Amino acid sequence: MAAQSFNKPIPEISVEQLAQRMAESPEELQLIDVREIQEVAIAKIEGFEILPLSEFAEWSDQITTRFDPNTETLVICHHGSRSAQMCQWLLTQGFTNVKNVMGGIDAYSLRVDYRIPQY
Repeated sequence: MAAQSFNKPIPEISVEQLAQRMAESPEELQLIDVREIQEVAIAKIEGFEILPLSEFAEWSDQITTRFDPNTETLVICHHGSRSAQMCQWLLTQGFTNVKNVMGGIDAYSLRVDYRIPQY
């Protein structure tokens, strides 16, 4: 992902809210995990589409055909930094309902599902 200057605040969702939304209406969500394949091999949450930021050039031009810009889109990474970058970029691509998962999968494994390994 090219270095860009983003100034718009990013909407956020807690890991507890993520778990609740996934339990209540998963069909209404688009879930994106921007971690690397080797990270996903260690710990993952079912239902997330894996789009590693290191492979940005391979998938970036397909983002609006693979995902609906008007559907709620939740983005996760390890701690929340890379997913925040992705959220900012999605907003520049016309996505209207994007949220960063605060604390990433690390917080999810600590506060929601302890069976998910930490790394």
